[in-house]
Amino acid sequence: MAITSFTPAGKDYTQKVLGADNYVDLQDSGWAQQYLPDLMDKEAEVFGKRTISGFLAQVGAEEAMQADQVIWSEQGRLHLAYECDMTSAAASTITITKTMDGVAQTTDHGINIGDMVLIAGGGQTVTARVHTAGSASNSIDVHPYGYQNLSDAGFVDGDNTCKILVFGSEWGKGTENKVRSNDPVFQTYTNKPVIIKDMYEVSGSDAAAIGWVEVSGEEGQNGYYWYLKAEGDTRARFTDYLEMVCIEAEKTHANSELDTGGGDTGANLGGTEGLFKAVKDRGHQSSGVTGVNAATDLAEFDAMLAAFDENGAIEENMMFVNRATALAIDDMLASMNSYGAGGTSYGVFDNDEEMALNLGFSGFRRGSYDFYKSDWKYLNDKQTRGGINAAATGGEAIRGVVVPAGVSSVYDQQLGKNMKRPFLHVRYRASQLESRKFKTWITGSVGATTSDLDAMTVNFLSERCLVTQGANNFCLLN
Repeated sequence: MAITSFTPAGKDYTQKVLGADNYVDLQDSGWAQQYLPDLMDKEAEVFGKRTISGFLAQVGAEEAMQADQVIWSEQGRLHLAYECDMTSAAASTITITKTMDGVAQTTDHGINIGDMVLIAGGGQTVTARVHTAGSASNSIDVHPYGYQNLSDAGFVDGDNTCKILVFGSEWGKGTENKVRSNDPVFQTYTNKPVIIKDMYEVSGSDAAAIGWVEVSGEEGQNGYYWYLKAEGDTRARFTDYLEMVCIEAEKTHANSELDTGGGDTGANLGGTEGLFKAVKDRGHQSSGVTGVNAATDLAEFDAMLAAFDENGAIEENMMFVNRATALAIDDMLASMNSYGAGGTSYGVFDNDEEMALNLGFSGFRRGSYDFYKSDWKYLNDKQTRGGINAAATGGEAIRGVVVPAGVSSVYDQQLGKNMKRPFLHVRYRASQLESRKFKTWITGSVGATTSDLDAMTVNFLSERCLVTQGANNFCLLN
């Protein structure tokens, strides 16, 4: 059976003006006769719950801030490991090029004279002791323990795929200590809040006009005044914006017109770092990074686990995915049941012949990792990311995100001490005098008169940003 998409012909629900499709024609509709029609005055909720907010409430927290930016620091790597070039295998000379995370190294690597190292490359692994390691150079010389030099061990010049790991040191009796110490890398990140605004305005006459449709909405509004619905929809849409900004936004590029105002109202519109951008820059992506291009077999999840093992190895993770990915994961897990080939076996899904089959999974365990799966309406809805993903190509179509559960310990610049917080939390502007978490106020002549404008203006405002701690433990499914 083919399923076709429903598109209301001639209906544009995003119009702001009155038209032939959004008012009742009393003559053509039959109201100009003496017989009373069967009036169904209750507005039908044909799209179900239309709001998409709630993701951050499940996985994060909210905190107040009183500054123009939030700064936090995260721990760096503990052990010393690098990628390097084999400069001269015969002389056992190695050039340090970058860390295992891809950070370029010139003269600030941490390898010292006397360090015992493992060198791997070209199918060989050799144990050696560092003979020379100047503080003003990224070149080191080593003495292998089992060979005269690295050339005898099978290394060749120009091999730039070598890895080197410091695992200890060896010193002779009565010798001096190491010549220099290693300081921890200070990794600091920053984000800034953005001001989000919206408003709704209705004239005084329309505010006093009763309609024949009983309206309803997500904000609990009901009655026969159309402005109740319009104001409620604006409020619900603004609430979604507060979450969508924290998910989709990114900071202004240096060459952007926004950096200097660019003719827009207000200068220095610097943007803010949303969840997707933070994970793209500092986390993992299934396309091109972990090899996970679709949730179709466990090998693809194993690639994700390998990426997590290289980082925080958080055991419990939440997967917020779209419908296609959720079904693909269900099919993948169901295929693990060899007795279900060609049919559905009872018991494996806690099913029996007297109940409807449950072919879905809420979670699974692989290795030492637990994954809990949840649908994310934001990625399914045609009017939000679902519609954008349909037009996106390559890695820009986001099918889901893997979020670590629990909390992390970071140094809070404002409080001056280490704090345990969820990996995701929203910071909003607030003080004893002013809270900009969710601010709303009414101006105009309707109700309590505040101006000579014969209208009611409902204003909405918030100032907030998202803090994504430990983005190296997140993964975008794209």
